[in-house]
Amino acid sequence: MGGVLSSPKKLHFRLVEGHGVDNTSLSLAGRGEAKKVPKLKKILIGWEEWCALPDLGLPAVKAKIDTGAKTSALHAENIEVFNRGGQDFVRFEIPPLKKKEDLVVTCEAPLADERAVISSNGEREKRFVINTQIEFAGKIFNAEVTLTSRHKMTFRMLLGRDALKKAQVAVDPAKSFVLGKPPGVVKLYKNVLKEE
Repeated sequence: MGGVLSSPKKLHFRLVEGHGVDNTSLSLAGRGEAKKVPKLKKILIGWEEWCALPDLGLPAVKAKIDTGAKTSALHAENIEVFNRGGQDFVRFEIPPLKKKEDLVVTCEAPLADERAVISSNGEREKRFVINTQIEFAGKIFNAEVTLTSRHKMTFRMLLGRDALKKAQVAVDPAKSFVLGKPPGVVKLYKNVLKEE
């Protein structure tokens, strides 16, 4: 028989101000006294949400929240690498709205890396990586995003753990679109395309 725990494990969460989670106490049994954990206020989100990628001219992209993926992924078509001023860039197209395939945005970003990634079907795939701004849950932050074909997938974007940590969110897998939907998404894109 293994060792006996001196006190039971405790994990306590409570909701604060509607959509927040306040980690008020966390103690794990073991040797010595339990340590207090500082309060962390996190915004509660669902398993699917809207985000924006302002550097890429994408004001609204429906994203699947994926705590199993380290890096975020974005659907990209017709990817090409080119050099500008001695730096490698990547240019790609994205139809950001699944139900409006005729709406296509051309994006450019500095190429950060090229790496092998194991996709959701278990296959190793070489992907281009960019570092771009993501606007999500009331915050704007930089995150790595891999470019891949997600044409068979329901979501154009997958938000991985690295981005979720920066956004300081907690995921409720039973909820969808807790943060709401941007108003007039198609109109937002028509304005973006007029500016190009």
